[in-house]
Amino acid sequence: MTHRVRDVMSPGAVAVEPMTTLEDAARVMREQNVGDVLVAYDCDLFGVLTDRDIVIRAVAYGSDPHTTTAGSVCTRPPVVTLSPEDTTDRAAELMRQYAVRRLPVVEHGGCPVGMVSLGDLAVTEEPASTLADIRKAD
Repeated sequence: MTHRVRDVMSPGAVAVEPMTTLEDAARVMREQNVGDVLVAYDCDLFGVLTDRDIVIRAVAYGSDPHTTTAGSVCTRPPVVTLSPEDTTDRAAELMRQYAVRRLPVVEHGGCPVGMVSLGDLAVTEEPASTLADIRKAD
């Protein structure tokens, strides 16, 4: 059964500014219990930073997380996004096409309003799946 993204997304996406250090961005991720943050100025989406980006694109190359910025490491535009009115089928299609597990949800004008993850889709579309069980766990 197809749903709308607005019904399954995590509202209120966590964001940091491009000049935020990786140390501070990682602290925000820990405090918010998320694996990614949007990199944005108000409603201007600059990119997406994941915990994996910090490790693979910065720490593994010896970059200093105290001085390296989120804007220098994040996935840069064009960032694939969804509208709250898009379907979960469209979200799954984009995740497959771009090999990503999370997508920002933006309203008209590009203002971020949430995130949708592969786990969000699994819980909704396949509630008995192993991925859904993992997603529901604390």
